[in-house]
Amino acid sequence: QVQLVESGGGLVQAGGSLRLSCAASGDIFMINDMAWYRQAPGKQRELVASVTRGGEINYADSARGRFAISRDLFKNTMSLQMHSLKAEDTAVYYCNAQASVSAWGTFLPYWGQGTQVTVSS
Repeated sequence: QVQLVESGGGLVQAGGSLRLSCAASGDIFMINDMAWYRQAPGKQRELVASVTRGGEINYADSARGRFAISRDLFKNTMSLQMHSLKAEDTAVYYCNAQASVSAWGTFLPYWGQGTQVTVSS
């Protein structure tokens, strides 16, 4: 099994910054893509940013220019640096990883429990 633990959420004023972190642990053979998703109350979960094992990065339009995703392949960690936060960024942020637990296993999606980000206007 693979466990993902997020940290770094909290309450911040509009215009402020926060840094989210995600640490993967367990019986990990390899992690392929990693991503941050978020879900606001009453809304569907949406992709915020993703990074492939090769370092290719993709951002949602709402995040581009304000957020920066990064990962450490050796430590199995990922971060999301968020700047110029807006009230509409308020959501629970989830870490996602496509991981395999063996050399012949398939890559399956794993999710963290989520961390709350609240931006006050």
